[in-house]
Amino acid sequence: MVDRETAAIVPLIDNDLVRVTRFDFTPGAQTGWHRHEYDYVITAITDLGMLLEEPGGNAREVDIPSGQAYQRKAGIEHNVINRGSENMSFIEVELKPQ
Repeated sequence: MVDRETAAIVPLIDNDLVRVTRFDFTPGAQTGWHRHEYDYVITAITDLGMLLEEPGGNAREVDIPSGQAYQRKAGIEHNVINRGSENMSFIEVELKPQ
């Protein structure tokens, strides 16, 4: 196991509809392993060069240009790592069931 710095995780909104969180990573920083409770959307503030560690020892590289977004379903489990040499940031919006 690699000892990595943890990304700065800043809650912005948490109500009956959504949970909005900002994530700021220095190079090599990680979120830590987590499982997504809700469907979610990520919007890149900076270019994202991510390494996604997944269950079973799998890992994959994902690049998202600044200003772009992607969506995933609840239940995703992973550790997100900044694999780049620059800081990276994104906003995550989790969609709570109504």
